[in-house]
Amino acid sequence: MYAIARFWSFTPSNGADAVSPIAMAVAGIMSAGVSAGNEREVLAPNGRLRVGVYPGSPLSMVRQTNTSETHGLSFDLGKALAKQLDVPFEQVTYQRIADVLDGMKAGDIDFTVSNATPTRALDVAFSQTLLSLELGYLVPAVSPIVTTSDVDKPGIRVGVTQGSTSERTLPKILPNATVVPAQNLKYAIQMFERRELDAFATNKPILFEMSDQMSGARVLDGRWGVEHVAVAIPKGRESGMEYVRHFVEDAQSSGLLAKAVEQAGLRGSTEAK
Repeated sequence: MYAIARFWSFTPSNGADAVSPIAMAVAGIMSAGVSAGNEREVLAPNGRLRVGVYPGSPLSMVRQTNTSETHGLSFDLGKALAKQLDVPFEQVTYQRIADVLDGMKAGDIDFTVSNATPTRALDVAFSQTLLSLELGYLVPAVSPIVTTSDVDKPGIRVGVTQGSTSERTLPKILPNATVVPAQNLKYAIQMFERRELDAFATNKPILFEMSDQMSGARVLDGRWGVEHVAVAIPKGRESGMEYVRHFVEDAQSSGLLAKAVEQAGLRGSTEAK
């Protein structure tokens, strides 16, 4: 696991609102010289930044059980970019990442964070890599599956999110197992409860988030691949991509990305590029 820097937060003893570490990092970016000119009209043409998210993934949007606060890379970085562009932030919620990207293709959203695959790059424009994440397997309690090599056996049902990259990739990696699409992450957990799945495959941050909701569930050691996560904006707005690339670079160097990772509770092998 690669180390991610930790940053402090401050809560005044007099009960006043705390200064958000995310806001502090955004202020640092803005003071470093990144400013919005015509990019505001390119990246937020409707006068607000519509950020596409889906629940259950720390890469997108999760609700923290101890604070009831909402965080996630798409959510927090979208808020930061909206602040930097000086436009309102608008959350647009879907069931899964495939729906978010369809919404972007339809012109309904302006920003999200996604696995930057060549196939997806045909439909949306990606920045440079934000993070690289291991792909793995989640198994329920008392599962006979112990290692990743145990997954590819006849009769093993491996869940994936419908429309995901995993759904397209895993049949080639697991020729003996059966790949079973689930309509979203919440439904996948219900499928485990009904004993309709023997494992679930996606990136490890999502698997750890799922395991918190499944008593005794385990994320297996090892990996079946790596995905590279980036900011996505709609095709046709490439004139704003240089601004997005600078935003990503400054988010990585200022601590904004590291703080978003921490607040989202993103676990698993990650590396900031």
